[in-house]
Amino acid sequence: MSKHEVVIVSALRTPFGRFGGFLKEIPSVELGSRAIKAVVERVGLEPSMVEELYYGTCMLAENALNQNVLARQALLKAGLSAETLSLTIDRACCSSMTALHLCFRMIQSGEREVMIAAGAENMSRVPYLLEARWGKRLGVPVIEDNLFELGYRDWNAVAMDAGEVALEEGVSREEQDQWALRSHRLYFEALHNGNFNQEIMPLEVDVSGRKTVTLTEDEQARPDIKLEELRKLPTVYGSPTVTPGNAPGLNTGAASILMMSREKAEVLGIKPLASVRAVASIAAEPRYIAKAPALVIEKILKGTGLNIDEIDLVEINEAFAAMPLVSGKILLGEKMNLNSELADKINVNGGAIAIGHPLGASGARLVMTMIYELARRGGGKGIASICGGLAQGDATLIEV
Repeated sequence: MSKHEVVIVSALRTPFGRFGGFLKEIPSVELGSRAIKAVVERVGLEPSMVEELYYGTCMLAENALNQNVLARQALLKAGLSAETLSLTIDRACCSSMTALHLCFRMIQSGEREVMIAAGAENMSRVPYLLEARWGKRLGVPVIEDNLFELGYRDWNAVAMDAGEVALEEGVSREEQDQWALRSHRLYFEALHNGNFNQEIMPLEVDVSGRKTVTLTEDEQARPDIKLEELRKLPTVYGSPTVTPGNAPGLNTGAASILMMSREKAEVLGIKPLASVRAVASIAAEPRYIAKAPALVIEKILKGTGLNIDEIDLVEINEAFAAMPLVSGKILLGEKMNLNSELADKINVNGGAIAIGHPLGASGARLVMTMIYELARRGGGKGIASICGGLAQGDATLIEV
């Protein structure tokens, strides 16, 4: 069976909000719908032409009042056809990149021609949980914070695992703090140069019903951050190295990517932004989440016969600073350091520590940030990779 070339023709995201910021009251499914609508409108596509949508989100408690079938709700709110099929995906932080992978396979096989991969999260709206349905004995009911420790009930906190593995791989707390500073510095350089103008859609927000604010930039990054301040921050969740400064915040945002077969794009007269050359996924022992980006990058390189020197740009999600540093050590060995050639390829516009990490949206965000940067550089190959809860990993090879 012949394989169809898969292209990305439109890619947009909302500004990413900080915890308790301007976006705190907007359900993620609403943010997702706005990104889906905008990505279709940007290329003038008739909404009814979208055959199927895959939608990543993983803090499902946030949408408790919306119940389920979030992908279905988002596409209907976005004005897509009621006949459009959909699927909601939870692969933790990988979710929207997983959505892209599933779209890739459907289009490559010829089963679909036009699809959307999207994702959204609003961590500011995640509620406290009361585990109760049947009668309880006398006593104070236990209310749980679904965000606390950012982990899974029967496993270590993710920050603990990431910090311990970082030290085992020779990545110090100092390096992680320096990487966090780098993320903010590169982000503001990119912002000043207009590097995010193509990917961020302006977002009108009603603030407590009093006024309308238009957001055009991410909320989290701090222009005045200093290394001395980062060094003083206490570690969190039992981690030996992870602090609030070398990790992203609890963020809000949505991202959407419109994908087609190259043949369909040519028929419609839509110029592709990039071609998707390959995708890969891995799963490892839960403790090794900081290694997951490297493991999945190695898998995609092996599958395509490429080596890391042939890749022009790499995006590794900064779930913590430990992730790009540990993964870089695995990919390059001792040649990897903050000033190495590989480091100069990674997250060149800053990463999630500065931009934000709304879990369900981050995978798609990494891909579009890389696409637009490759285009600014005149083209090339890039790999975007992301780790997900309990050591899963996704990677996408893009060519512009």
